Amino acid sequence: MTKDQIGAERSVTVFGGSGFVGRHVVRALARDDWRVRVACRRPDLAYYLQPLGAPGQIAAVQANLRNPESIVAALRGADAVVNLVGILAETGTQKFSSLHVQGARIVAQAAKALGITNFVQISAIGADPQSSSVYGRTKAEGEVAVLENIPSAVIIRPSVIFGPEDDFFNRFATLARYFPIIPIVGGETKFQPVYVEDVADAVALALGGGAKPGEIYELGGPEQKTFIELVEYVLEVTERDRRLISLSFGFGKAVASIMQLLTTLSQGLFPKLLRMTTDQVELLRHDNVVSESAKAEGRTFAGLGIQPEAIEAIVPSYLFRYRKTGQYQGQRS
Repeated sequence: MTKDQIGAERSVTVFGGSGFVGRHVVRALARDDWRVRVACRRPDLAYYLQPLGAPGQIAAVQANLRNPESIVAALRGADAVVNLVGILAETGTQKFSSLHVQGARIVAQAAKALGITNFVQISAIGADPQSSSVYGRTKAEGEVAVLENIPSAVIIRPSVIFGPEDDFFNRFATLARYFPIIPIVGGETKFQPVYVEDVADAVALALGGGAKPGEIYELGGPEQKTFIELVEYVLEVTERDRRLISLSFGFGKAVASIMQLLTTLSQGLFPKLLRMTTDQVELLRHDNVVSESAKAEGRTFAGLGIQPEAIEAIVPSYLFRYRKTGQYQGQRS
């Protein structure tokens, strides 16, 4: 693809494109011949994305959700928008309400003002205005804020996302490397892990007109597993013999409170690996799987014509490094 050819293609602005999911979304969009503008607070930290497309196809621009003018500037001239901005835990000025709700509203309002109706909002399974978790409530409020401004927007709710840079399987593999005992809160809670590349394909397909406008899609992998089954799988793949201890939600919340306090007192220096919040414990009270209504109404991968990958096909390829001798484990005499 030449530079002139790229210039003639559709243009999309991706907010949050420099993160774990974002890099895969950017690559999928570049593959589908979109000219991609990655809007982020630190464009210098997003330059690594440029090789994912042809020369000149991917560019990083400065934008801050607290500065509406920068959002408008990042959207000007775009044909479509993807909003990936989100956090799993609050830190400092990074609050659920400011990012999940106000941020989503600002982006949607700016898109509306510029006449952009092709919009994809990444939410999460568990988004519920009645959720006991602030994360779950604000994710739902963000969806409403987007649809109020862009009724044709497509909302995508994935279950826990896995991939080489994930913060789920990698986290527990790291814990198993250093600790003989791993505590689990909500061990019987069900998850439906979804491969990051499949989520990225769903975003690209939605922008290309392959999803129903105004619909909420729930994306989950081919299998449902309990939390404790997933951690046991990590131990199996990494060949670690560790003891798993199930904690009650009450005790887990008490431990999380201590972790939050230590994180605050250490001014963020408390190891990220050991952090846990009371809000995350609340999330674990409910299964994180595709709903029956979404299946019945075709608001799933099946409805998009995508066959999702199973964890067994992907996860071992990046967890082998956590074995005692890494990729050479099978060569030991």
